[in-house]
This record gives sequence, C-alpha cells and structure tokens, in this order.
Amino acid sequence: MTETQQSYQKREDVPEQYCWNLEDIYISEEAWEKDFQAVSKLLNELKHYRGQVLKSAENLYQTLVLKDEILMLLEKVTTYAMLHRDENTGNQHFQGLADRVTALSVQVESRLSFIMPEIISLELAKLQSYIESKDELELYRHFLDDALRQKQHFLSPEEEEIVAQAGEIAQAPRTIFSLLTNADMEFPQIDVAGEKKQLTQGNFVGFLQSTNRETRRAAYDALFQTYTGYANTLGATYGSSIKGDMFQARVRRYNSALEAALDPDKIPLSLYDNLLSSIHDHLPALHRYMELKKKVLGLNELKPYDLYVPVTGDSKRKPSVEEAQSTVIQGLSVMGEEYIERLKKGFKERWLDVYETKGKRSGAYSWGAYGVHPFVLLNYQHNLENVFTIAHEMGHALHSYYTNENQPYVYSHYPIFLAEVASTVNEALLFKHLLNNAEAEEKASLLEKNLEQFRATVFRQVLFAEFEKKVHELAEAGTPVTPDKLNEIYGHLLEKYYGSALVVDDYIRGEWARIPHFYSAFYVYKYATGFSSAVALSEKLAQKDQTAKGHYLQFLRSGACDYPLEILKKAGVDLSTGKPVDEALAVFEQRLEEFETLLEKQID
Repeated sequence: MTETQQSYQKREDVPEQYCWNLEDIYISEEAWEKDFQAVSKLLNELKHYRGQVLKSAENLYQTLVLKDEILMLLEKVTTYAMLHRDENTGNQHFQGLADRVTALSVQVESRLSFIMPEIISLELAKLQSYIESKDELELYRHFLDDALRQKQHFLSPEEEEIVAQAGEIAQAPRTIFSLLTNADMEFPQIDVAGEKKQLTQGNFVGFLQSTNRETRRAAYDALFQTYTGYANTLGATYGSSIKGDMFQARVRRYNSALEAALDPDKIPLSLYDNLLSSIHDHLPALHRYMELKKKVLGLNELKPYDLYVPVTGDSKRKPSVEEAQSTVIQGLSVMGEEYIERLKKGFKERWLDVYETKGKRSGAYSWGAYGVHPFVLLNYQHNLENVFTIAHEMGHALHSYYTNENQPYVYSHYPIFLAEVASTVNEALLFKHLLNNAEAEEKASLLEKNLEQFRATVFRQVLFAEFEKKVHELAEAGTPVTPDKLNEIYGHLLEKYYGSALVVDDYIRGEWARIPHFYSAFYVYKYATGFSSAVALSEKLAQKDQTAKGHYLQFLRSGACDYPLEILKKAGVDLSTGKPVDEALAVFEQRLEEFETLLEKQID
C-alpha cells in the first residue's frame, strides 16, 4: 500500500497536503473572535434604520449595504467554525464555536427581520425614482424587483411575526419524522451468510447491493416490517406536514401549496406539469431497463429489493487520491485552460480535506464564504465512485468560485434550482471521458452506473414529485390523507413508472413513509431538472463547442443575478419547454441500447 493509499485513525496523523487550510479564512482564532464581535457591533448600527429604511434613497442603500456586510461577516465566522467542527465532531472546543455562531445566526435573523416588510411597502414608481437619484442602488435592482414582485404574498410586520412563529410549529412534523426514524426506530439483526448483522438506515442500501438475494430480501423485509409498525404515526406526521404546507400557501395568498413552492424562483406551474408529461412519454424505456435487469439477474420476478444490485459487478479500479484528481482533470479538459487551472489550484492549495478520520463528519460537501475560496470535505475511499465524488464536489466549488469572483454578495448564493447543474455537468463529462477510454467490461459497468443515475435522479425523483402533487391536491380538496390512501397513490405510481417487470408488494407501497424529502414539499423535482440541464450542457461541451463553453462559463459566473430559468436559458437550456428533459431521456435510451448490446456480447 502506497503513502497515498493509507487510511488514518487520527487527524494529526494525516499529512498536511491532505487537509484543508482553514488559515485561508482566518490566520488565527483571535482573528475569528474579532470578526465575531464585529457582527454584534454592526447589528447595533442597524437599529438606527428600523422604521427609516424608505425615508430616502440613501437610507435604503445604506440599509442594504449594512445588511450585506453583516451577512458576509456572519457567513465567514460560521464557515470557519463549522468546518473546524466537522474535522472532528467530538472536539468540544470547536463544537462550542459552532454553537456560538448558531446562536449569533438566530440573533442576526431576528434583527434583520424588519427590512423586507419595510421594503415591500415601497411603490414601484418610488423605487424607480430612488434608483434614478442614487446610482449605487442599480446594483440592487433585481433584488428589489424580486421583493416587489412577491409583494402581495407578504404581510404586515406584525402578521409576519405571527407567521414566523407558526413556521416554527410547522417544522414539528419534520423534527418528529427525523427523531422517530433516526433515533427511536429499532431495526433487527439480519442473517448475512450465516452471520448476524445489525440493520441500520445507513447500511440498508449496502445490503440491497449484495449479490446474495437472500441478504437483500432479509434487509428489505426487516426494514419495511419496522416501518409498517409505525404506519399510522408516520401517516399522521406526513399529513400534518401537508397541512402546514397548505397553511403557508393560504396565509400568503397562493392558490396551492405547489404554487407557493415554485413562486420564489419564479417557476411557472407549467414547468412542473411539462416535467411530468415528458417523463410519462419516456416510461417505456424505463420499463425496458427493468426487463433487462430482470433477465440478466436470471429472475422469474423482479422484486423491489433487486433494483439496487449491479448486474455488471464493481469496478476493479483502486485509485489513489492523486490518480483520482488526475483522472478528473483529464475528464474535464474540454472545459478549457482557465477552468482546469482553477481546478488544479483547488487541488494544489488545499481546498480539500481528503481522508476519513475518527470523529470526522461523514459524506462529502462543498462549503465556503464570500471572499474566500470554497472548501471541499471528502471521506475518500479508493474506488471509482469516489473519483466521481471529487468531480461532483469540485463542480459545486468552482461554481461558487466563479460566482463569488464575478457577483456582489447580494447575488452570490445561486438558488437550489441551479445548485446541482455544475456538479452534474462535471460527472457527465468525467463519465464520457472514462467511457471513451474503457475496455468492454468496464464500459458496461460505467453504462450501468449512468443508467442508475438516470433512474434514481430523474425517474424516481419525478415519481416522488408526482406523488407530492397528487396528495397535496387531495388534501386541498378536503379529502382525508390516510396511510391507506397514501399507499394506494404511491403503489399506482410505482406500477406506472416501473411497468409490469417489477412486483409492487405491500411493503413498497408504503415506501412514502421513509422519504425525508417529503417534509420539504416540492423540492425533489429540482433534482430532475438539474440533471436534465446538466446532460444537455455536457453534451454540447463534450463536442468542444466553444460558444457553448463560453455560455456555460457565464452560467457559472451568474450566481443569482437573475431568475434561474433565465440564467439557464442564457446557458442554452430552455426549461420552459419540455425539450431539455426529452433530450436527456433520449440520451438515456441511447445508452440503454448500448448497454443491451454490450451485455448480449458478454453473454454470448
């Protein structure tokens, strides 16, 4: 085992080059403390503008500048504390810093709460006169226009405070769901090749990927038996969440919970409906994929616990992190010299925290603060999946880097609707590079990975999105949403999406009960639109289309300076029609054909 393939128990054992350099945020904790205290001082300055925001153009401008200064500083001290905490969640000192910034964030939110109600009382003509008399306000035009666009959905300051308090109550279903499923539920042990293994939420999918069908079945039965025992509680919990969505929509004068969820990003209802329609048109391809999976696995019946097992086996690649980074650089070379130099800069200048150590937060993410480069947390394992993880997280990181370099703070946080585009573009380009250089056996494995991405990120998420739409419409029409009704709706959708190849049993009809995303209503459709947009963009980029590359780099620079659909349209993806989704699903069908051909050759 080489130096770069070692694993480490303690953080202090990890060589410096594999640890992020948080001194790029603050050279010392004393410097951090100084900025932490500065936030409170700025909040004291802010109080002079309460009730005076619209007194003059100068007052409006100074309020917005001070708000941004406070939020920038809060973001910086928060990032430093949280990243240090995630290095070792058992470190009580950094947990203390994290607790302090959390409390400070609540204080900041409270102190800033008067600004938006005052701004939305502004008339459009008055806003225009302010901008004409104060050139610096032009910077905030989109921010102010967007606030006034939603004016009818804001209430008086007193009513907003009541709604905010109700909002805390509305979070209860999500909290209850999380505590019940993560803390209180006890899952049994299962038999794995004659040995008892404890089933958990975390290892469930791993068991479903086992080549031993009895292991898959045992894990599936054990998990869903447990959930079934809580069906009434989970049904009531989800039902309460739906009522909370309805309350928020009605009190803000929206016609439906769906409309209320889409409007902040200025997404028309037609986009949601077009997405469902496009997916429905391409369901025969998913049915075909399911039939193929059933055939290759040699099954008389394809059960829900058979969906996750790979039919091509695992990749034999065991790359070091240096080899992974080199592969990512090669895979993204079509992005051009500027992008690659920034990618290399991130690898060289310790943006990444690479290895898993005791107490380190699990998973992977990209996080940062305005004015400082992004940071990427990894828990690198020596497999191909983690090569894709590096490409994905560096996609997020460079999206933030380009945005922060080109946008003022007010537009530096690109919306969730756009968040997964850059990361998925990187994965798509890396996939194409690996596929073009793979032998037949690995090519089949890569194609299966990509088909599974389509299944999980597009088809499955849109199934979720259609389920949410149906159950909210029922509740808004006054129909009681019971566990039996939820099972019925979810089961019918499974049959529709997966076709006759999949056996839809009573357990899987109740799968809605374990999906945490349902407690953030109408969120999951963004996975499908983001993935479809990324496929469309990556197809053009892979052809070394210089115009497409220029438009894409401008997309990365845009942040939130416009509405998400407009930013995507300038990049060459018009989601107001169903065309990008249809084109992405055509890619799915083409790769399915290629996968079928490869498997037939291997079987022969």
